[in-house]
Amino acid sequence: MNKKISLSGIQPSGRPHIGNYFGMMKQLISHQEEFDVYALIVDYHAMKSVRNPAEMKENIINVVLDYLALGLDSKKVTFFKQSDVSEHTELCWIFDTITTMPYLMRAHAFKDAQAKNKEIDVGTFNYPVLMAADILLYNPDIIPVGADQKQHVEISRNIAEKFNNTFGETFKLPEAMIMKEMAVIPGTDGRKMSKSYNNTIPLFAEYEEIKKCVMSIVTDSGGGIPQNVFAIHKLFRNENELKKIYEEKAGKYKELKEMLIEDLEKFIAPLRERRKEFAKDIPKALAVLREGGEKAKKVASKKMDEIREKIGVKVY
Repeated sequence: MNKKISLSGIQPSGRPHIGNYFGMMKQLISHQEEFDVYALIVDYHAMKSVRNPAEMKENIINVVLDYLALGLDSKKVTFFKQSDVSEHTELCWIFDTITTMPYLMRAHAFKDAQAKNKEIDVGTFNYPVLMAADILLYNPDIIPVGADQKQHVEISRNIAEKFNNTFGETFKLPEAMIMKEMAVIPGTDGRKMSKSYNNTIPLFAEYEEIKKCVMSIVTDSGGGIPQNVFAIHKLFRNENELKKIYEEKAGKYKELKEMLIEDLEKFIAPLRERRKEFAKDIPKALAVLREGGEKAKKVASKKMDEIREKIGVKVY
């Protein structure tokens, strides 16, 4: 019996943080046994923020090392980068022709940019359509994402429905998979952990960096318990056990932060060391990505043949 398909992507736009890991990466890795998994490095999406070619190359290599260190098994996962499969951008254009501007203007990222009076590039406006192409090419059943990406999955479903209604049944409607307890992971300033807010705890941080990040966590407290510290800490310890400790040490913010530092180091250290081992042979790591791209290309090419037939451009 065919396994269900799980798909998700990550931008090579900077170092991953623990929010990325618990919000999406952990779920994707855990699906390796139960699902057919597609893990995308969405490098074209990253061009919205990364315009330096050397930086882009370094970021892509880093994401490969990150995933391998986390336990991605290339025999079980189709691991590839978006730019190796030209069908993504081809399908994006086809979706552009059936997607209206007023509809895309309701996207959160566009409205946020508009509210900040930014000069909005077409890539920001069109981001959800390319993401829909990334997803729908592979007929996934579930999309592990953080809560902030839920709307993008809904847009993908709507575009799929519109295409199906216009040209005939072609795309499966995927479901967003959001772990409720991981839906929004706070950063060091209390806002959602995000590279753009510069409030992250890097996933492969060295001990001194972990210490610096944790000590900078804003300690807004209720009943002597620093809520932001607790919200991050419960990712690494049993919540009931942790509540008892925090109640016993109410008001002792420094002690609680020091405990979080040690728990973070215990979690991160083995991942950090594994990553250093993979970094010793970059060509071998990139070979995994290249092979994944070839595998994904076969799937995407077959799907695009079907799509071209449906829209009437396949005449020979």
